[in-house]
Amino acid sequence: MIRQGRPEDMGALTAIRTSVVENHLSVAEMAQRGITPEGVLASVAAGDLCCFVAEDADGIAGFPMSDRRDGQVFGLFVAPGKEGRGHGGRLLDAALGWLSQRGHCGAWLTTAPGTRAERFYLARGWQPDGMRDDGDVVLRLAVIPRSRPARSSGP
Repeated sequence: MIRQGRPEDMGALTAIRTSVVENHLSVAEMAQRGITPEGVLASVAAGDLCCFVAEDADGIAGFPMSDRRDGQVFGLFVAPGKEGRGHGGRLLDAALGWLSQRGHCGAWLTTAPGTRAERFYLARGWQPDGMRDDGDVVLRLAVIPRSRPARSSGP
């Protein structure tokens, strides 16, 4: 099931984010980048960010975040051991649908080159659009397909 994230999900999201192998960041490293639970919750409450979660029988399996201000999808993470079950694709669809509902025709993101994540996005039609100073590749999706609604059982 895909639903919108809730404040009480923050602990599970942090646990997933700090458990991944690719693009791993610790809580301290996230804080150094200005990513804190309080900041994320404030941005969600302000309507600038949206978070969806995929739930299975064991709880939260993954999540993405989307930023309505610039059309960025970021933070698409699936818990180790939960990969390959379709969670990532459904979560990406929800994130893109949310952006589309807020007037974005396209979307962008960054990821490390040569990773499973990069292959995931390229297989879904995202195109390379340069490199950032930190070595991440910028990927763009020129048109968000209309067939990608933000499916949610939450508000």
